[in-house]
Amino acid sequence: MYKLREDIYNFVDSFVKLVYVMMKFFGEANRLKMLKTVLITVKSVLQKDHDTKKTQFLVLPYHRFFAILFQEVTAEPMPYEKLLPILKVFCHVYHLLQPNYLPGFTYAWLELISQRHFLNKLLTTENKAQPGQGWPLYQQLLIDLFKFLYPFLRNAELIIKNETLYKGTLRCLLVLLHDFPEFLCDYHFPFCDVIPPGCLQLRNIILSAFPSTKSLPDPFSKDLKVDQLESISESPRMSYDYTTAIPATFKKDLDSYLKSRTPVTFLIELHKHLKAPSEELSRVVGGHGETMPKLETGSRYNIPLMNSLVLYVGVQAINLMHSNRHTPTQTTIAQGAHMDIFQNLAVDLDNEGRYLFLNAICNQLRYPNTHTHYFSCTLLYLFAEGNSEKLREQITRILLERLCVNRPHPWGLLITFIELIKNHDYHFWDHDFVTCAPEIENLFKSVFSNLQSKTNASLNSREDGE
Repeated sequence: MYKLREDIYNFVDSFVKLVYVMMKFFGEANRLKMLKTVLITVKSVLQKDHDTKKTQFLVLPYHRFFAILFQEVTAEPMPYEKLLPILKVFCHVYHLLQPNYLPGFTYAWLELISQRHFLNKLLTTENKAQPGQGWPLYQQLLIDLFKFLYPFLRNAELIIKNETLYKGTLRCLLVLLHDFPEFLCDYHFPFCDVIPPGCLQLRNIILSAFPSTKSLPDPFSKDLKVDQLESISESPRMSYDYTTAIPATFKKDLDSYLKSRTPVTFLIELHKHLKAPSEELSRVVGGHGETMPKLETGSRYNIPLMNSLVLYVGVQAINLMHSNRHTPTQTTIAQGAHMDIFQNLAVDLDNEGRYLFLNAICNQLRYPNTHTHYFSCTLLYLFAEGNSEKLREQITRILLERLCVNRPHPWGLLITFIELIKNHDYHFWDHDFVTCAPEIENLFKSVFSNLQSKTNASLNSREDGE
């Protein structure tokens, strides 16, 4: 086996060196064209090899080829405008080699898109105030990965091989969280669309990201006044159009209702629009603008539409409050058609739909910003004003299950949970679902105690690590 590996390395490295020399010989004008030709040719050979040899498919030479060639063609310093076309070519080929198409190449593919050299070239930006041009390319690759993992994570079918792939995905996300948190901040929304609702740790890692120029206040501080934080009035940057899942006709009626509460039948028919269509559904996902096949979520609801609707209504409410020079409070968020929609969804949806609706709200509880503030107030308002004990129990369940998994935990999630259990206005400890059994009540107390003891040491661990 060692001899085979050595022979493969020698052969592939020689071939890569030949390609690199020929690219230089061809000159600047034809260099990129030759690179495209070589990569597409090798991709076609890989695909044929994968389909014909099946279990006998040998991954090593192809992995070695792509890894070494990328290092060779990007080793020399060059202006970013010359580097970007090279990155686009590699990302396009990696997109074509995604696990959904070539499952036998999955582990090598994950290693290729997780390599530090590849990440640095693709995601590093000189100005952190602006998103990088390579970010949409990598966002598409991560979505390819999440869509492949979706059925296994949804059905909890993590056999040994899938468990290894899941751990590799976690490590990749942790690298992004530490080195490129702005990337996760900008694209948290499309990532949450393709992660199953029950996959809590992956979701928490993505939602825990915050800009490296900021520091998080201690959520357990007795003196913390969320509405007085300077950053709580800043809108988060988003590099993704979150309205793509909203059909044009539905969006027209939605805008009309938010403006004038017409048509009057909008709320009555709202839950019907959120049901997943029985026919095959296509949706544009990612930065390339291509139409992707339907993601089988196993739900009776259109989850991307639910997520888009919640965020869109929330953003419109925030914009309206800002134009009136108001800030989110239990009083200001209760006014207007925006809360009418949220209350209608909380009451009219069945258990599954309500769970997905509340999940969509919790997906916006991140670092201090206007979205976190508004949706935190919204969740607490629904808990306080809800006419159903079942609604309060579901809100508590969603917060608790996200906090019971391993760290990190999103800052907005922590402050919402702390406010809920410490503020006597919500009478949290008086509800039957909390005190129905000593084990349940002790669980809440234990979670709160553990969070309080551990969070202070971990909130700013990224800065300490740097």
